[in-house]
Amino acid sequence: MKTTDAVHSLAALAQETRLDVFRLLVQQGASGLAAGEIAEQLRVSPATLSFHLKELAYAKLITSRQDGRFVFYSANFAVMNRLLGFLTENCCAADGVACAPDAAGCSPSSTSPKSRRKVRA
Repeated sequence: MKTTDAVHSLAALAQETRLDVFRLLVQQGASGLAAGEIAEQLRVSPATLSFHLKELAYAKLITSRQDGRFVFYSANFAVMNRLLGFLTENCCAADGVACAPDAAGCSPSSTSPKSRRKVRA
């Protein structure tokens, strides 16, 4: 992922309603939710929700699909995972330990700071 793409994704998520929408869609999984269901669950007006969905779609964090007269939105898990990978790409590298981007999270070495070897540059 390019830095500029990461910035667009993070900027889209740096707003409370959009973050709530994205987290709801992540919880829902690949099936997604209709726009009306999102608005109802988050208690957001349709006009406000439309604005936020547009911002998330522009950042490619969500996708939409038409099903009859309903539009369903889903989290774009591929983009989400690339963003997480970008953020954790060099996780714990300063300690001489690498953790995989798809790991549960960055888990620094369990050794105390005093017992760590100093790395010469």
